[in-house]
Amino acid sequence: MKLIQNYIDGRFVPGEHGFDDVNPADGTVIAQVMEASQAQVDEAVNAARRALRGEWESIGILERAARLHKVADVIEKRFDCFVQAEVADTGKPVSLATKLDVPRAAANFRIFADLVKMSGLEAFQTETSDGASALNYAVRKPLGVVGVITPWNLPLLLLTWKVAPALACGNAVVVKPSEETPATATLLAEAMRDAGIPNGVYNLVHGFGPRSAGEFLAQHPGVDAVTFTGESRTGAAIMKAVAPTVKPVSFELGGKNAAIVFADCNFEEAVNGLSDAVFLNTGQVCLCAERVYVERKICDEFVEALKQKAEGLHAGWPNDAETNLGPLISAEHREKVLSYYRLAREEGATVVTGGGVPLFDDDRDHGFYVQPTIYTGLPETARCVKEEIFGPVCHVTPFDSEEQAVALANDTKYGLAASIWTSNMKCGHRVAQQMKVGITWVNCWFLRDLRTPFGGAGLSGIGREGGVHSLNFYSESNNICIKL
Repeated sequence: MKLIQNYIDGRFVPGEHGFDDVNPADGTVIAQVMEASQAQVDEAVNAARRALRGEWESIGILERAARLHKVADVIEKRFDCFVQAEVADTGKPVSLATKLDVPRAAANFRIFADLVKMSGLEAFQTETSDGASALNYAVRKPLGVVGVITPWNLPLLLLTWKVAPALACGNAVVVKPSEETPATATLLAEAMRDAGIPNGVYNLVHGFGPRSAGEFLAQHPGVDAVTFTGESRTGAAIMKAVAPTVKPVSFELGGKNAAIVFADCNFEEAVNGLSDAVFLNTGQVCLCAERVYVERKICDEFVEALKQKAEGLHAGWPNDAETNLGPLISAEHREKVLSYYRLAREEGATVVTGGGVPLFDDDRDHGFYVQPTIYTGLPETARCVKEEIFGPVCHVTPFDSEEQAVALANDTKYGLAASIWTSNMKCGHRVAQQMKVGITWVNCWFLRDLRTPFGGAGLSGIGREGGVHSLNFYSESNNICIKL
């Protein structure tokens, strides 16, 4: 049985207890993960603090960036290892991990390594009351030790999205990946070592949230900031934990994202785009569209076309090249999604397709698959329209006017993402600017430029990351004023 250990101060170390790492495709146990004790979390934080006073502090920006490029090189050199670890932990199709997760992991290190070399800060020449002048300029300083708590849906991508800019700014990190997906965070520790990242700069503790590594890390007085992606409820718990020490936080939380489809859209592009937006990664992407609003004159046609897309998805074995729909992450999460499938019927939904569990007559029946599902007919007050499900499911509602569509899309406590589908670019700009979200796509979905701000509003998060916004979070700006 494979053993997945913690990584503290440049060493792999066991924990006091082990727990199962389960393959979602067939329910088999593929590894034992060592849970870090509170003392080990303390040891990891102390190792990070020592690293900040050691070699890492003396390394200049150019050398720091060069070593982050080496991390990207190691990821690419061990590309297949990262792909297979990600597929085994998540059950996602190998085609998705190959095209998205692992390439983005390497890109994250390269983007932020280059960005930290090029980004500048403000400088002002100031006139003083005595007729002289002063020069004000700002410099970046690392925050210190950053606690990085990451989710299970895009575990490597979102881990590197946070670790890369944190290290680029000169911080040290203590990482707590999801207990569901520990493997690639552990492989990244090996990549850090092989790339010459000093001991203590990247530390890894495995475990759970409450009364385990997640809580120990968030509450630790030696942690200077916490960045988290995951459920809104967990974000609230972390905020409560860090409140006594007023740590800076960056949260990307849940969403109940809307898509608005106008009758003048490119119909084929909209159907294809929304098929991805609803079903990619089995709907386990915070940016997925669970509420789809379609102009009434094309609504029936659109629902039928999206139904055909859903029924054409192939829920095969993750390593099969033709597979484009994987399982959900766990038995617990599958039960949550199925509970919403049942609730939708109770609330009066019309089931267009799906709503159950597929049967395979092989070991996949022990995995955590559900059918891709489309509903119609629910009122906007229904729980299935208001609450995040985080599965391969959407509800489609017709609308009659632009104003109605905007009001429907914005009627949520979340505010992460939206997409607009129209051939009228004036309409596209106008509607996009009215969306109360962190990112709005027009005639596309999941298209990212890593230099742009990313984050949510409302229950979807606090702060922005991406490009210089990440550098601003992971560093302190120190203004220096010199009388001339």
